[in-house]
Amino acid sequence: MRAATGVWRWRRNPLRRTTDLVEAWVALTAAALLCLLVPLAGWAATSSASASLQRAVRTQQEQRLPTTARVVRLADGPASGPRTTETAGEQRLRRSVVARWTAPDGTIRTGTVPTARRHSAPGDVFPLWTDRDGRPVSPPMPASTARAHTLIAGLMAALLAGLLVETVRRLAVRRLVLRRYARLDRAWASAGPDWGRADTGS
Repeated sequence: MRAATGVWRWRRNPLRRTTDLVEAWVALTAAALLCLLVPLAGWAATSSASASLQRAVRTQQEQRLPTTARVVRLADGPASGPRTTETAGEQRLRRSVVARWTAPDGTIRTGTVPTARRHSAPGDVFPLWTDRDGRPVSPPMPASTARAHTLIAGLMAALLAGLLVETVRRLAVRRLVLRRYARLDRAWASAGPDWGRADTGS
């Protein structure tokens, strides 16, 4: 980060231009924003994501109940139930079987569900999560996963805030440099035609 390199332009110097002083202020402002805005953005994103994910974890733990399923036979097709992105990803990695389990209301249910086992035989048992209506669902999100997502959200917000500050600083410095070049071109155009002539300045 080159934001702090413009601070040297604050030194008193007969050759210092107004744009040099402005660039120094831009550098100081950018450095202050990086020290304040970046941590603040990371903290705000972490707090918001943490509250949201913790609510999701509590809701899933309340609405998803563990039970034990018994394999009836191997399934000919994909698992039954609502198709979501989460369940579709699991079904690609797991073997589907026809299983029987007990719903929270005590009724016996039978359906096609994915199992984590590579090889399943009739009579094998495996853990299964269901909703309160007895439909198979994915396990609730672990608290450690929620914390990892929270950390990632905070880091991404801090990174985006830092990139925003640096982008604005670069645009401001570029505008100052273009103004310097324009002023230099005007000065050169006004003084240049007299250079090299005899008795110039007399």
